[in-house]
Amino acid sequence: MLSELAKPVMYLSGVGPKKSELYEKLGVKTVYDLLYHFPRYYIDLNEPQAVRDAPLNEQVVLKGRVVRKLPEGNIRRGLTVYKAIVTDDTADITIVIYNAGFMFKALEVGHEYYLVGKLTGNMLRREINSPQIYPVAGTDPVQPVYRLTEGLTQKQLRQNVHTALGALDGSIYEPLPNDVVREQGLCSLSYALQNVHYPTDMHTLELAKSRLVFDELLTLALGMLMMKNRSRDNTGCQMNDESVDEYFSALPFELTAGQKSAINDCIEDMRKPFPMNRLIQGDVGSGKTAVAAGAAYFAYKNGCQTALMAPTEILAGQHYDTLKAFLEPLGVKVVLLTGSLTPKKKEKIKAEIAAGEYNVIVGTHALVQASTEFKRLGLVITDEQHRFGVEQRAMLAGKGDHPHKLVMSATPIPRTLALMIYGDLDISVLKELPKGRQPVETYAVTGKLRERAFGYVKQYLEEGRQAYIVCPMIEESDSDLRDVKSYAKEISEGAFSGYRVGLLHGRLSAESKEKVMKKFKAHELDILVSTTVVEVGVDVPNAAVMVIENSDRFGLSQLHQLRGRVGRGEHKSVCILITDNPTEEVVQRLKILSSCHDGFEISQQDLKLRGPGDFFGSRQHGLPKMKIADMSQDMDVLVRAQETAKQILCKDTHLDKGENRGLRELVERLFEQETAND
Repeated sequence: MLSELAKPVMYLSGVGPKKSELYEKLGVKTVYDLLYHFPRYYIDLNEPQAVRDAPLNEQVVLKGRVVRKLPEGNIRRGLTVYKAIVTDDTADITIVIYNAGFMFKALEVGHEYYLVGKLTGNMLRREINSPQIYPVAGTDPVQPVYRLTEGLTQKQLRQNVHTALGALDGSIYEPLPNDVVREQGLCSLSYALQNVHYPTDMHTLELAKSRLVFDELLTLALGMLMMKNRSRDNTGCQMNDESVDEYFSALPFELTAGQKSAINDCIEDMRKPFPMNRLIQGDVGSGKTAVAAGAAYFAYKNGCQTALMAPTEILAGQHYDTLKAFLEPLGVKVVLLTGSLTPKKKEKIKAEIAAGEYNVIVGTHALVQASTEFKRLGLVITDEQHRFGVEQRAMLAGKGDHPHKLVMSATPIPRTLALMIYGDLDISVLKELPKGRQPVETYAVTGKLRERAFGYVKQYLEEGRQAYIVCPMIEESDSDLRDVKSYAKEISEGAFSGYRVGLLHGRLSAESKEKVMKKFKAHELDILVSTTVVEVGVDVPNAAVMVIENSDRFGLSQLHQLRGRVGRGEHKSVCILITDNPTEEVVQRLKILSSCHDGFEISQQDLKLRGPGDFFGSRQHGLPKMKIADMSQDMDVLVRAQETAKQILCKDTHLDKGENRGLRELVERLFEQETAND
């Protein structure tokens, strides 16, 4: 890295200590950070519209000459209005400025200006309120607009970026090998940085962005592949080729082709000298646990123990019941280890696990405690990867001699994106639903039909079924929580006064959440009012109807996940999406969900509509934050970057060669930053 770019931004001419504190709020600490603080969007002044033809009530770019400044007017105390008449010789327009006397004063009669803002009025009298104003003389034709913090202006930031670009001093700062730049048809990095901040037109901007997007996705692909290669220590549990046919035969149902294929993937991995690192990615109800059981049976046949860690006790209990039913008839001993067991019971089970008396151990975080020891741990399975920190997964794996690792996730993600997010894992995808699973009928309605929807729910309750009602908590704020609590109180005293109503939300302790879910599972509650904490997990076959309030506030993938909580038994199931905001976009999104039941297809649509930032909610999947790449738009670049990363690492595993050292710095920088953010 050039020493100039690694300097703290405070020492850049024109910044200083006070302004550097403001920059820190934007995540800008060095000159390098400033150069990579890219504009949010751009205003193109190259082709202004004629005032006469510009559309009303839309954002426009105009160019005109000030012909007259009107006397200032005081509407009320503290509010002064300034007006000026501007013409472009096709029509006149009035600029209206509130309180900003300095802006009005800067306008000079006879001078030309660009105006950017919303045009209002009618064909005879047109106005533009509080526009952005740029003098035509000396203004760059494409204006970048940056993310700011209070105390920092666009003008100051642009000046500081200009100074930082000067630090490059025309020198060739080029982290990519020359052959990659040539093969991908990329501009130089100096050119890209100059033109992403100071483009002369949209073409140069696109050239610059293409280079920077490729850099970012290549860095990410390299980092993910290097993480994958890093875990290639030999395993102490390399397994022999044992048949699992008796497992297939003993199951009371036929596995899907996807399930069989995933089990075979696991067996093939576990016979290799280094640890398996595999993700089983399947839609809600695709039968991931049956795959996990098949892998555990193969480990058992090889004399190894399996540990399955779930994020909650109730989920661990579910997995325990399933694995016990699948495996115990085959002689496999299964045990459940959770925090709520009595100390005496816990101590006894731990001693038996250490002695090798149990083959499959299912549990919660209790599995990673120092006092939990295994005799020969060969396979570690974690459910819902994003619910566990990297450290917890590593601690569990540390209980054995580089055991094989299997991760299960019910979040369907488009394959190319999954390869990036789970770059350190091989992926098996379960596409088909097991026989007997029926799709959940889904209806989208407006709030006007809420009472009718509640009447429909009552029909199910009268038949002895149970219902979920999901309410969003946007900020996990006190006001949101108040809304959810008051909603639950309102329906329990009103529409559902004769029924047993429970409440579940993220602010409850883990113990309280478990208690509520256990009551619901035992049918001690008829209706569970819940926030999205119900999204992952509990299997309640008797719950056959779900109402999702304010469904427009959720992403499609999240709605699909929530919907998967019903339809888990023999009863016909329904999901009703209610919205009080039926805009064209909301109607389009909810239509997709009503007509489609394929989680992978839904996730692809969700990615297109919302982009990956929102798609992953609070970045639960550990994907480093992108500064300029947009994975919903740049999928083709992502594929090219992944291919290039493989070719580079094939010849230089650790990026040690001279031509790859710049790339190694980029990778280290991206992943150091990610660790700091976590």
